[in-house]
Amino acid sequence: MDLKLNGKHALVTGSTKGIGFAIAERLLREGATVTVNGRSEGSVAEAVEKLRGEVAGADVHGVAADLSAERGALDLAAAAEHVAMVDVLVNNAGAYAPKSFEKITDEDWAGIFDLNVMSGVRMTRALLPRMKHAGWGRVVFISSESGVCTPEEMIHYGVTKSAQLALSRGLAKELGGSGITVNSVLPGPTWTEGVAAFVEQVAAEKGLSVDEMKTRFFEEQRPGSLIARFATPEEVADLVAFAVSPLASATTGATLRCEGGIIDSIV
Repeated sequence: MDLKLNGKHALVTGSTKGIGFAIAERLLREGATVTVNGRSEGSVAEAVEKLRGEVAGADVHGVAADLSAERGALDLAAAAEHVAMVDVLVNNAGAYAPKSFEKITDEDWAGIFDLNVMSGVRMTRALLPRMKHAGWGRVVFISSESGVCTPEEMIHYGVTKSAQLALSRGLAKELGGSGITVNSVLPGPTWTEGVAAFVEQVAAEKGLSVDEMKTRFFEEQRPGSLIARFATPEEVADLVAFAVSPLASATTGATLRCEGGIIDSIV
C-alpha cells in the first residue's frame, strides 16, 4: 500500500533506537524525508548511518538535542525546519524506570514528566504555526498501555503516559477543522534493546533463560495479553506510519492500540 508520504518531512524524537528508530525507518521506506533525534551526537550519527545503509536513497538527517529542557526542543525544531517544513511530528522521546512509589522522589517525578510529557508539549508548540499555515499536519504521541493500566512498579511512568492521552485529545479538539490531526499510539510490551537488556538482567538474577523469563512475564505481569508475546518495534511503526499518512485524514483525537489486546476497553 502506498501511504502517500513521498515528499513529506517527518521529525521523530528519541529515534536513535527502539520504537523511534523503527518508525524512522518505516517512514523512510515510504519516501518521506526524516529527521532523527537523540541526546548525543554519537548516537545520532550512528542511527543516520545505519538508516542510510538499510534504506536505499534514504533522505535522513540527524539532530542531537536533550528534550528534557525547553532549549533542546527549540533547537531541534529550528534545525529540523532548516531541512524542510515539518509535516509530521512523532513525539516518541521518553524514558521509564521501575521504582516503588515510596522511593520515587520529587526529582524523579519532575525529570520523567519533563521528558515524557513536556518534550511533546514543547515540540508541538514550536512546530504547529507552520502546520496551521500550510493547512496540513500530523502529530502523534507514542504513549503506552501503561497510560490506561497504570503499572504498580512504575506509577510515575504510567501517570506521564496518561497525561499524553489527555494532551493529544485536547490538541485534536483545538485543531479540529484545521487539516492537522493529533493521535496517540499505545504500544504494549515491545522487544526493544532496552527491554531486552532489562529482561536478560532479571532472567540472570533469577537463574532463568530469557525465553523462560518472557513466558513468566506474560503469565505474571501481563496475563491479559491476547498475543502473549512482546510486539516488535516494526509492528508499532506500521501503525504509526498509517496514522501520519494522508490516508488517515479522518482519524484524529484517537487512541490507537497496538498493545496486544491487554486493554479490554478505553472509555
